[in-house]
Formats: sequence, C-alpha cells, structure tokens
Amino acid sequence: MADVKITVRKNGSYMVEGLIEVVDPEGNAFMLGDGPNFLCRCGHSSNKPFCDGTHKSIGFDANTRATPVEG
Repeated sequence: MADVKITVRKNGSYMVEGLIEVVDPEGNAFMLGDGPNFLCRCGHSSNKPFCDGTHKSIGFDANTRATPVEG
C-alpha cells in the first residue's frame, strides 16, 4: 500500500492522506502531517494550493475519475 493516498472528491478538492512535502515556486519546502489535507481543484481558492471550500459557492462541477496510466 502507498504511503500517500490521494482521493478525487466528487465536485470538490483532492483529499491527501499521508505525510507529504509541499514545495512553493521559490523552492521552499514544508511538510504536512498525515492529514487529511485538502488541495484545491477548482482553481478559485484564496488559499492555494489548499482548498478553502470556494468550490461549493461557485458550483464547481467535475466528473473526473482516476484511471490507470499506461507506461
């Protein structure tokens, strides 16, 4: 089983469970605990890359499903 699990939530954020490292555009890294942590998927959060719940108020609608990648 993977050390990190990412769940695509229906019409919402990515839920990330497990110890993760986030790196900003300047290369500064910080660790996040085992979570869950929620990452923005709609692009409208005022706290990117984290979800602030804005997807609910803008009616974000995404039917993305996780699919295997060949390679």
